[in-house]
Amino acid sequence: MTNVHQQQEKLPLDVITIGRASVDLYGQQIGTRLEDIGSFAKSVGGCPTNIAVGTARLGLRSALITRVGNEQMGRFIREQLVREGVETKGIVTDPERLTALVLLAVENEHSFPLIFYRDNCADNALDVDDIDEAFVRSARAVLVTGTHFSKPHTNAAQRKAMAIARANGARVVLDIDYRPNLWGLAGHDAGDSRYIASDTVSAQMKTVLADCDLIVGTEEEVLIASGETDLLSALRTIRSLSSGTIVLKRGPMGCIVYDGPIPDDLEDGIVGKGFPIEVYNVLGAGDAFMSGFLRGWLRGEKHATSATWANACGAFAVSRLLCAPEIPTWAELSYFLEHGSPERALRKDEAINHVHWATTRRRDIPSLMALAIDHRSQLEDLANGEAAQLARIPAFKVLAVQAAARVANGRPGFGMLLDDKYGRDALYAASGLRDFWIGKPIELPGSRPLQFEFSQDLGSRLVDWPVDHCIKVLCFYHPDDAAELKRAQIDKLRAAYEAARKIGRDLLIEIIAGKHGVLGDDTVAQVLREIYDAGIKPDWWKLEPQASRTAWNAIDAVIEARDPLCRGVVLLGLEAPQEALEAGFAAARSSRSVKGFAVGRTIFAESAKGWLAGRISDAQAVDEMAHKFGALVEVWERLGASRAA
Repeated sequence: MTNVHQQQEKLPLDVITIGRASVDLYGQQIGTRLEDIGSFAKSVGGCPTNIAVGTARLGLRSALITRVGNEQMGRFIREQLVREGVETKGIVTDPERLTALVLLAVENEHSFPLIFYRDNCADNALDVDDIDEAFVRSARAVLVTGTHFSKPHTNAAQRKAMAIARANGARVVLDIDYRPNLWGLAGHDAGDSRYIASDTVSAQMKTVLADCDLIVGTEEEVLIASGETDLLSALRTIRSLSSGTIVLKRGPMGCIVYDGPIPDDLEDGIVGKGFPIEVYNVLGAGDAFMSGFLRGWLRGEKHATSATWANACGAFAVSRLLCAPEIPTWAELSYFLEHGSPERALRKDEAINHVHWATTRRRDIPSLMALAIDHRSQLEDLANGEAAQLARIPAFKVLAVQAAARVANGRPGFGMLLDDKYGRDALYAASGLRDFWIGKPIELPGSRPLQFEFSQDLGSRLVDWPVDHCIKVLCFYHPDDAAELKRAQIDKLRAAYEAARKIGRDLLIEIIAGKHGVLGDDTVAQVLREIYDAGIKPDWWKLEPQASRTAWNAIDAVIEARDPLCRGVVLLGLEAPQEALEAGFAAARSSRSVKGFAVGRTIFAESAKGWLAGRISDAQAVDEMAHKFGALVEVWERLGASRAA
């Protein structure tokens, strides 16, 4: 564990949220009934789970107390929360119950049907024994949710956490979070019902209010929490029971904050800045709103500032499809507050979407050393077109995975480039390697102008790819190419970029300029400028070794000016001998953008010739490739260590 991680672990938590944890399955077809949905997108869900994610994205130290099942969906929630930076010590694995599921759809701008699958689900079994006193004491605030006051054992669990918090000077936050059918007041098909009056619910909620420092709800939720039938009376009843800050959410109209007596004119409360946007999906908007408000409230900001941040976060959520995945990061929120957006539908704003994507990637990859064996035509040439040797190419790629895994030895920062044509078995073999990066090509080998392999319809192809596989596209591009050729290249790269963003996959663009022109100190930097000018921002660049530090400085300057959120550059090999690669590595170590290398033929070419011809065994092929790959890793790491010294 790093010193930074150790320091973070010692810091107090800002907030612990308690309650529902589900897997949300969102219908991907928009404008149709849930009955007619054909495919779903998966994300974590449940009000307190979404808020834990949202507050973590906004820079708070958050945690969740809940239960999940001992199955794949429960593990998905745990793993995703870890990726989001949410503390998971408070999550109990229930061996007897399944993780809750929710099916959701966007039927139109007013109808958002959802079905809760919560019959005896894991989070609904939360009880007082799941509330660890020391853990709750570690937080400056505890957030409880209305739904979990609906059952005796979950009610007792939340009240225990509230009591611990108050006894230790922490603050208590209530998200009223009213779902009538989760209180047994509506049918299974009425998951989107927002309000049914109930004396039972109101009586229960009124007993909670006195112990809360912050109470947040919509107009309907304020009515149910108070038992009143009009808004002014409802707010005054809540005020009579609690001295806490009350936040009234009003959807597109933003919110009003009341921190004292309730005025006769409700508009006389504290109002944050509003953001007129297109409403696309209201589900999850309240959780994003709460995340933004807590970022301000727990950091001591003025209520108007907290309300503005809350309104902005809510605007992001209603303009996008999913719940937790759509909540902005602090970098994204700051960008929006500074620059605004020309789009009423924020999901159409490319600049904001790029910040969102780049600050919510599944994992950081600060360095990358990859064995590239996505080659197709080169291996076909080595096989001399002989059917028997061609048939052995897939098995050779599995041996390459074994070689790369031996060098990696479980360490992070390693990976491979593998292909769909011959690499299926190798991809399966690599899938079980922990923290192993996988990139896959989409270009037709040798094509210029660029063409995609198999089909020009990327959407139908890429949707089948695992979510953590990186799309790699090689493009021969020189600044002196004919204008028509460059337009064709840019159009294809743009198609790859848009497809990557649409399906949520990293994109690596490999540029080879030296094959069709002279490489000067500014050649590759100019290529990058022209691609950035087209609005294309790949996650990775894969570039030829440069002859000088001046060339690398020019490349660094372009990347840092055009996309400081780029993951970086990896070096390609072009079958250069190891001595030449080492010289290229030394020059690249001067670059701030170069994070590693992805080298292929230098490592595998001789082994492939011998193995395909039957002259060497499997073990010899693995040994040879592991030796050459390991030697390059050693050189790269040694150069990095000497630079750091």
